Amino acid sequence: MNYILIVFVKNPVPGKVKTRVAATVGDEKAVEVYLELLKHTKAVITKWLAEPGEEVQKRAVIYYGDYINPNDLWDDTNFLKKLQVSYPDLGMRMQAAFEVELTSKSARVVIIGSDCLALRPEHLTAAFEALNENDAVIGPADDGGYYLLGMKKLLGFLFENKSWSQPSLMEETLADLNRQGESKDVPYTYQLLQTLSDIDTWEDYLRELKAMNSF
Repeated sequence: MNYILIVFVKNPVPGKVKTRVAATVGDEKAVEVYLELLKHTKAVITKWLAEPGEEVQKRAVIYYGDYINPNDLWDDTNFLKKLQVSYPDLGMRMQAAFEVELTSKSARVVIIGSDCLALRPEHLTAAFEALNENDAVIGPADDGGYYLLGMKKLLGFLFENKSWSQPSLMEETLADLNRQGESKDVPYTYQLLQTLSDIDTWEDYLRELKAMNSF
């Protein structure tokens, strides 16, 4: 079995990342927040990659938004680096990445971003295990979107006509899964993971830090 984790990241350029955070604290601080999120995401993935698994091959592929940075925290030893296709629509870019990585019947592919300080290795483990029994897996975010999406065969309709970065995204995604499944002799199956919080604003960041420090 091949477990392939796609990670969509942005190049940490002032004015290009965490613009809603920057609206409160400025571009430079927004880059600091984004770099912290990247470091957290890397730490989670590194732990997940190190977890033993029988007859499972794991790999993480970093898909950059603008250009591939050869000298950043994503070292070439543990992470494969690729460039997102230059489509303007996020759904089209995500679908293109899934098309590249879903190359065999044994492939299980999951995509995440780098906006979730609550993400843990066990969420990734649960996502891939869910795909052994389901067509899709989704990690809902409490803002109405999702922090994770996975599948074992390409479900292209999940990337079409969606309100990206809007609070209706999760609802639209589930509606499409159920609607498309109704037309099949065997409906699509999916599993929902634990709902987590994405970091979109400075207030999100402060709230998540407080929650983490409360444990």
